[in-house]
This record gives sequence, C-alpha cells and structure tokens, in this order.
Amino acid sequence: MNKLFYFTILSLLFSNLNAQETQNLAKELNLFAGTKASVQWKRVFSSQRRMEKYRLDLLSKEQRDSLEKYLINHAADSEQPIVPGL
Repeated sequence: MNKLFYFTILSLLFSNLNAQETQNLAKELNLFAGTKASVQWKRVFSSQRRMEKYRLDLLSKEQRDSLEKYLINHAADSEQPIVPGL
C-alpha cells in the first residue's frame, strides 16, 4: 500500500507541474483563458492563420495540445473560468 500511496502522490505532483507549466506558457504568450469562450478557443487552434497570429505554430504538438486543453477548460463559458483581473 505504501508504494501505491507514493506513486499516487508523485503522479499528482507531476500533473500539477504540467498544469503549472501550461499556465506559465499561456501567460508568456499573453493568452488568458477567460477572454474567449470555449468555441472561440477551438477556432483559434483549428485555423493555421489564427495559430500564427498567436504564435502557436511555433510550439510543439504536445505544447499546443496541452495549451488548447487548458484554455478551453478555463474559458469564459466553462465551469472553471479564469477571468482576467481576478
């Protein structure tokens, strides 16, 4: 049981680090989840022109996927919005 407990703790810490890294990446790119609805974020990531506008085309596929998930999960119309200024 101790091994399972430690594995669970390490998994949670690793996932939090990934979440924090993704949040920092969004901040570096001046992308704030609460400024758009989830459908708008989906449009950004589905358009090459929009991805270039936000410099998302320079990121690795893994970074883009993680960032897209983060922005959609915290969009203005989501259950956990991150609103600018709060």
